[in-house]
Amino acid sequence: MTQPVWSIQDAKNHFSEVVEAARHGEPQTVTKHGKPTAVILSCEDYERLRRVEEETRPTFAQHLLAMPTDGGEFERSELRLRDVEF
Repeated sequence: MTQPVWSIQDAKNHFSEVVEAARHGEPQTVTKHGKPTAVILSCEDYERLRRVEEETRPTFAQHLLAMPTDGGEFERSELRLRDVEF
């Protein structure tokens, strides 16, 4: 099933219809100048997506542990530092 698409002007003119469709589980896409700009969702769908995002977001510790390690070895740059006059 394809998601209904509304131009921004049509969405404004039929706002109650857009909201009612979203409330019944049909996300509504709104376009501006022919490009998708926004999606109108029911509060229930939005909260479900937020819960999924929070449940799958790594903790700070997991984020740090996932960083690549170099085993303490790294290449030194051959660049010469500039002279600083005092």
